[in-house]
Amino acid sequence: MVSPKILAFAGSTRRDSFNRKLLTTAVAGAREAGAEVTVVELSDYELPLFNQDLEAEQGLPAAALKLKELFVAHQGLLIASPEYNSSFTPLLKNTLDWVSRSSPGETGLVAFQGKAAALVSASPGALGGLRGLVHLRSLLGNINVLVIPTQVAVSKAMDAFADDGSLKDARQAASVKQVGAQLAELLKKLSS
Repeated sequence: MVSPKILAFAGSTRRDSFNRKLLTTAVAGAREAGAEVTVVELSDYELPLFNQDLEAEQGLPAAALKLKELFVAHQGLLIASPEYNSSFTPLLKNTLDWVSRSSPGETGLVAFQGKAAALVSASPGALGGLRGLVHLRSLLGNINVLVIPTQVAVSKAMDAFADDGSLKDARQAASVKQVGAQLAELLKKLSS
């Protein structure tokens, strides 16, 4: 059986991002379940604010084309999403908007067709970013991405991580790893 391919990223570019730390744990779960996981830093793909006039005049930015190729080449998405003002980040929205654009001759939403995704979040707040995951889940569903029901939102994130970036709570870490593993298992079933 071919290993499912998962593209993993956090919706934050902050150097000490809680969600980048959390992503590492979810990625470990996906890899342990047999997935091939590619982790990308969105800061490596500088994109202007989405602007349809810019797109019409210059086409898709080079960074958007590279990211879109990565999305197309993977069956799954593993996203660690911070919460900004009860929603997901502008960085994540802008990335998804650019990647969603069709090039000449492509079908619509080619980067998202047939994809499954898993979501995790960490936030200093009491809900751990849960409100933002509701919005992200809705957006992904609207662009035909199947989002697994299991998700983890880590609250009080400023106290949740050890110095090495791992989660202090072993049960919480196991739950986050399980999210990655469930995505990998679903992708295996969908490809068989």
